[in-house]
Amino acid sequence: MVIKDKSFEVFINEKQINSRVKEIAQQISAEYKGKDPLIIPILNGAFLFAADLIKELTIPCQVSFVKVSSYAGMESTGVVTKLFGLETDLKSRHVIILDDIIDTGLTMYSILQQVKVFKPESIEMASFLLKPEALQKELEVKYVGFTIPNDFVVGYGLDYEGYGRNMKDIYKLKG
Repeated sequence: MVIKDKSFEVFINEKQINSRVKEIAQQISAEYKGKDPLIIPILNGAFLFAADLIKELTIPCQVSFVKVSSYAGMESTGVVTKLFGLETDLKSRHVIILDDIIDTGLTMYSILQQVKVFKPESIEMASFLLKPEALQKELEVKYVGFTIPNDFVVGYGLDYEGYGRNMKDIYKLKG
């Protein structure tokens, strides 16, 4: 698979993705039964994970998207820019923040700080992919799809310069 000037190979296939999303949804549904959580997906990358996960939840919930950015090409800039904010009152709510990938942790850390100001009852994080080797902020991510090495990946919402989000599998950059 070639995207722009880079070659990629399948890393996590669609079947594995779908299976893991269902497992996470079952866990959240069991743990949040009777709690009416607010799911906060981070755009753009988490839109596919969020859609698939929310469809599998068996509990009532609300969804409110935020959009932030900290990437330029294949590198994190280290600066998180808030583009759109929340439209839902978070006070006394159970909040689950969804992201497609946590690598440096800077984006999630920034959003956590902003969400805490609104005094929710609880805050948990869910990330489809987690790169522990790349973390620059200590985060306790409760729901993780897959822990992966510090490889550059695309597909299933993840992109390279805006391309590749629509692929059903996750691909890693060929060495």
